[in-house]
Amino acid sequence: MRAVVQLTDAASVTVASQEISSIKTGLTVFLGVSEDDAEQDAAYLAEKIVNLRIFPDDAGKMNLSVKDVGGELLVVSQFTLYGDCRKGRRPSFDDAAPPQVATVLYEFFVELCRNRGVTVACGQFQAEMIVRLTNHGPVTILLDSKRLF
Repeated sequence: MRAVVQLTDAASVTVASQEISSIKTGLTVFLGVSEDDAEQDAAYLAEKIVNLRIFPDDAGKMNLSVKDVGGELLVVSQFTLYGDCRKGRRPSFDDAAPPQVATVLYEFFVELCRNRGVTVACGQFQAEMIVRLTNHGPVTILLDSKRLF
C-alpha cells in the first residue's frame, strides 16, 4: 500500500461539479492499493500517518502530528500510485489491486484512522475527481507499507 501525504491548509474533492468532501487544516492522503496488500498494510499506514510528526510546533520544528493539532484527513483513492513507467511511455497498472479488493482495504484504512480519533473525509472510489488542496510548506511525504522507500 502506498500513500502520498501532503500537509494542507485546506482540501476538497469535487465529483460531477458537486463538492463531496472537504477539510481544513490536516493531511491530504492519496492512497494506492496493490494486489498483494492486506489488512496489515492498511494498519501500518494508518498508524504511521495519524502519528506522523510533520506539523510545526511553536518553535517551527516539525514535531506535531495531525492528532496533536486537531487536524483532519482527506483520503483519496489513487490507483495510479502503482503506475509502472519503466517500459515505454504508457504506464502499466498491473500491480494495482482490482477495484473489489482495493475498495475493501481503502475503507478499512479509513476506519482505522477514524478509530484513532481523527476526523476523516473521503473521495469517491472509482470516480473521476477534482482534488483541490493548499499544500503548506510545501510538505509532501511518500510512504510504502512494504518500506520500499
